[in-house]
Amino acid sequence: MRTLTIRPLADADEPQVLSLLTTALGWAEVGDTARRYRWKHVDNPFGRSFGWVATDRERLVGVRLFMRWRFRWNGELVNAARAVDTATHMEYRGRGIFSALTRQGLGALAEVGVAFVFNTPNDQSRPGYLKLGWELLGQPPVAVQLRSLAALPRTARARVPAALESLPTACGLPPGEGLDGVANSAPAGTLPDQLVTDRTLEFLRWRYGLPQLHYRVARLEGGGAIVFRLRRRGAAVELVVNDVLGACDTPASAIARAIRRLLRATGADHAIRIAPCDHRGQRLPVRGPTLAWRAVATRSPAPPLHQWALSMGDIELL
Repeated sequence: MRTLTIRPLADADEPQVLSLLTTALGWAEVGDTARRYRWKHVDNPFGRSFGWVATDRERLVGVRLFMRWRFRWNGELVNAARAVDTATHMEYRGRGIFSALTRQGLGALAEVGVAFVFNTPNDQSRPGYLKLGWELLGQPPVAVQLRSLAALPRTARARVPAALESLPTACGLPPGEGLDGVANSAPAGTLPDQLVTDRTLEFLRWRYGLPQLHYRVARLEGGGAIVFRLRRRGAAVELVVNDVLGACDTPASAIARAIRRLLRATGADHAIRIAPCDHRGQRLPVRGPTLAWRAVATRSPAPPLHQWALSMGDIELL
């Protein structure tokens, strides 16, 4: 059996990486995989993604990518990484490629001062992450808001994974126009001691600006904004509230009314969001994501779940 080579990702690897990720992760569903890959792993204003590959001679058989991420916490900036795309060629599975690539990545991340890695592994990948030192922090509270009682049966039956592809809508504004004035504003309900993504205007325009993902922005009274998109979950149409920005002084009832208006305008059956700390609304009839954490260049313990001011935009699959 030949020995595989583990090395850093190179620009010339892109065609083989795209082929492997498209097959393994279903990227063909959103189309233009090359554009999506470059948006996600090259254009990120926090920096290019960290990546490693496994090769068998000239054949690329495994890939492991970590997106750069940055948080604000207690007035300081914290460099982190989000574990995202990984794939192993089906002919090479069971040979420890995922573990080898991840260990190589963690060592390199520590050398450049990445404090920790976070992600939301699924049931299949979670055991592998636990073996590599990840900790499970729990499930952020997920809340649902119905458009009407007539939508309840479809929402109640929506016990399947949501589609990766967004549905186009003309409601709201394009991100390039709608996000002005909300940079570095934390999600509604954020507390002073919570970790929050460093939402610069450059970051927001990058995060929500890829046209093929169909993000839209609805402005709130008082200068805030709701970032949203539509997708299918079974027979239901779901309005994903990715971020509620610049709305710290906006009452929760006003935000709920704004979401209700979006539901009526788009015809979606329900809206889903990561609920703020004081939310007392309904819950979706599906499980929310489990947040996982791995220390890299920090000796501090994992921040408990209540110290993370997360939004759907921070943790949804990209």
